[in-house]
Amino acid sequence: MDFDYSPKTRELRARLLQFMDEHIYPAEATYSAELAANTAAGKRWSALATIEHLKPKARAADLWNLFLPIDSATVLGYEGAGLTNQEYAPLAEIMGRVPWASEVFNCSAPDTGNMETIARYGDDASKVRWLGPLLEGRIRSAFAMTEPEVASSDATNIATRIERQGDEYVIDGHKWWISGAADPRCAVFVTMGRTNPDAPRHAQQSMLLVPADAKGITIVRPLNVLGYDDAPHGHVEMLFDGVRVPVGNILLGEGCGFEIAQGRLGPGRIHHCMRLIGMAERALELMCKRAASRTAFGRTVAQQTVTQERIAEARCKIDMARLLTLKAAWLMDVAGNKAAKTEIAMIKVVAPNMACQVIDWAIQAHGGGGMCDDFPLAYAYVHARTLRFADGPDEVHRNAIAKWELGRYGADGHAAAVPVTRGC
Repeated sequence: MDFDYSPKTRELRARLLQFMDEHIYPAEATYSAELAANTAAGKRWSALATIEHLKPKARAADLWNLFLPIDSATVLGYEGAGLTNQEYAPLAEIMGRVPWASEVFNCSAPDTGNMETIARYGDDASKVRWLGPLLEGRIRSAFAMTEPEVASSDATNIATRIERQGDEYVIDGHKWWISGAADPRCAVFVTMGRTNPDAPRHAQQSMLLVPADAKGITIVRPLNVLGYDDAPHGHVEMLFDGVRVPVGNILLGEGCGFEIAQGRLGPGRIHHCMRLIGMAERALELMCKRAASRTAFGRTVAQQTVTQERIAEARCKIDMARLLTLKAAWLMDVAGNKAAKTEIAMIKVVAPNMACQVIDWAIQAHGGGGMCDDFPLAYAYVHARTLRFADGPDEVHRNAIAKWELGRYGADGHAAAVPVTRGC
């Protein structure tokens, strides 16, 4: 394993760091002020001008669609950076230092995963209708999978019914925690549901592209996250009631939903984990600066041994998480997502827990200030804590890791096997 940056990554990293210094960090106060003003005016579900004004600058700096994987570097004439997972990871880390920054570069979730999904599994018409505008940043998307009535950590539990009637599919179901669905620019839902309840367990689910303006879709309510509503992106509870879409909107084919979900979530977990590492790095930076500038009991907070211990632990935890994530990215590149399944599961446990701990220590070093929005730490903690659920909760990943480990010694080996879908 060689984790040195490639020449391409070094060049992009330098330009991205410069862009963050010149445009993103100076805009943080403007972003917060605009969000507060929109909320006060009853317009919190509106696209923020702060971000929209920066997008053309990112495109002009050739820092657009950096996520687009190497096997889809050019789609419909739109150019991505053509990076491997390992090459993109350090860039995701830099963008993660500010939670909203990745959108400026058209590299934010859930759009990145949805774009990769449509690029790989959508037909030509779907690519023209949805992928092109997504790659241009003119629309946004959502991934409609999680449901309130079932334990959605097991994707085979998804109960939303997708039934074929002639040349259409009819969708009935109840979803929640659908990220991005409240964004006024959200134009399409990548929707998972059950097409054949009698098929083998991992071949019951399918995925469809559902226009956001289709009849029968109801946004029940936005969900807050530890007190934040996360507008204008948001997470919502929603209903599909007799929603009809053409059969051509299916991705890959009936029964392939579980396979698509597994393929979609692998790179997404790399992106999430590296963004979390960037967020933790910034929290540590703020912690050090704050601790050095405040005096208590005759010494700076930085001189207190408890603070020094936490700073040292934070540095160790961040670097360990980064190395493990880079290993997972490298293995995905050289051997594929399935071969990297254990490493992907491990980083999904390690990175969010690490970020929560480091941010918590940074909040503590800031005293009361750390609890409010005068600093970016409170919202960063909420974001990191949420990612202990997103893309699979800790418990599911820990169980999988343990079963795979036990399988090496012939203990519970059958349970360690990864379910294989039928060929799609």
